[in-house]
Amino acid sequence: MANIKSQIKRNRQNEKRRVRNRTVRTELRTRIKNALAAAEAGDATGADAVEAMKMIDKAATKGIIHANTASRRKSRLQKRLNAAS
Repeated sequence: MANIKSQIKRNRQNEKRRVRNRTVRTELRTRIKNALAAAEAGDATGADAVEAMKMIDKAATKGIIHANTASRRKSRLQKRLNAAS
């Protein structure tokens, strides 16, 4: 446990951010999984895919994932969606 006041505050901030980031990452993985499942089932609308792409972009904008990681995930997701349809 930290003894320095600023470090104690920093630890509290880090914990808040960790929890917030974890929820976003979990949601992101769920959306991607739903998009792939919908594509496999033959969903013609592709609303799940659009939502997944949107979540990836949002996570990159907020700094939860790196921009290159977001780009890679979107590319791989689109490849799998195209292959499924």
